[in-house]
Amino acid sequence: MWSRYVAKNKSATTRPPRIYMTKLTSKEIIDLNKEYTFFSWSNQGQVNPIPVTKAEGVYFWDADGKKYLDFASQLVNTNVGHQHPKVVKAIQDQAARLTFASPGMATEPRGLLGKKLSEITSGDLKKTFFTLGGAEANENAIKIARQFTGRHKILARYRSYHGATHGAIALTGDYRRLPAEPAISGVVHFLDPYCYRCPFGWTKDTCKRQCIDHVEEVIQHEGPDQIAAIILEGVTGTNGLIIPPDEYWPRMREICDKYGILLISDEVMSGWGRTGEWFAVNNWNTVPDIITTAKGITSGYVPLGAVIVREKIAKFFDDKVLFAGLTYNGHALACAAALATIEAYEEDKIFENAKKVGKHLGKRLEELKSKHPSIGDARYIGMFSAIELVKNRETKEPMDITALKSFMISNGVYVFNFKNILFIVPPLMITEEQLDEGLNLLDEGLAELMDKQVT
Repeated sequence: MWSRYVAKNKSATTRPPRIYMTKLTSKEIIDLNKEYTFFSWSNQGQVNPIPVTKAEGVYFWDADGKKYLDFASQLVNTNVGHQHPKVVKAIQDQAARLTFASPGMATEPRGLLGKKLSEITSGDLKKTFFTLGGAEANENAIKIARQFTGRHKILARYRSYHGATHGAIALTGDYRRLPAEPAISGVVHFLDPYCYRCPFGWTKDTCKRQCIDHVEEVIQHEGPDQIAAIILEGVTGTNGLIIPPDEYWPRMREICDKYGILLISDEVMSGWGRTGEWFAVNNWNTVPDIITTAKGITSGYVPLGAVIVREKIAKFFDDKVLFAGLTYNGHALACAAALATIEAYEEDKIFENAKKVGKHLGKRLEELKSKHPSIGDARYIGMFSAIELVKNRETKEPMDITALKSFMISNGVYVFNFKNILFIVPPLMITEEQLDEGLNLLDEGLAELMDKQVT
């Protein structure tokens, strides 16, 4: 108690210390951040961040009071929206009671969250190892898979992102892994079920699902008895929102079972109602051996990730050491935030809204595609969607969309992109009216800036 501290320390003030924050201008906030902090995946001299000071629901505001519609859920994680009162209160209540306990100790929120995760995951997924985020979840999934199988190799797709730590970036297939190489050994990449740009030259009408057969061929070349796991995003996120054919996940399950390989579903971005289900893999009635997740588990309010494993893997470590550890494994504050977030999902029927409004979103994207020749493809499932912009629909030459992104943000709709792909991934509780607010501006920007570049 503060009073007891004061009684023992005569030099102490008569009340708890307070931190006084000077109200800074937008420029001062930006200058401080640029001078003393690094920004991810950026040329540091060219970053131009928004100085965010307030957020609520599907909106946030900068230091000048400008309002933005959050069409990106910040980084596809504020699924319940900004400042949800239930989650904020849970954090406040837990902070007043217990913020942190050693990972070797048991706490109520840690235990309750573990139980809840076993209930909302499919099949016999049972036990969870907690991390601080998605990259660490995938790092520890690798460790668990290798320890459980006694094998070394991990298969992952080229168009994938699994995190920026040393092991996770090795799993990542896109160009961001290259500066980190040589990374961890044993990672082998294979081609994707990218129907719009089929790597095998098929169209949707002629497709023979070679993307599936190809995986088994890679397994044969790499040695089935050498492969510990195959890791796949439930739905590919950053690398273009690639939705697999309906047969893909069930066949991956069959192939893994055939060779004794573990199947890992990376649900960091695609989980927590983003596709309308708890986890994207649920859309194809497939039970992976391991689920890795983060982001929407707390809606980004507090850092937390999770590695959820099937009962056979959990039991393996009953009499064997799990060689994995983190100081913040099972962080009490984070677990309390996650429990409240899950309650919000259920009580507010947020997934139901994602499905309902997601149908409206899909309809609007198809309308935009038919109207604007700059849209080569529109992909969507639930509230997980993107448009791919091209200079020519026949050649599919990618289009630079820097101008479109700037147009959207300058007019108060915050979006993010990856190369020529613009994502529409707002908080899951968005209304149709709010969604149309952003899509109408997108319609305007496509007409003014993008369609004129089509050849």
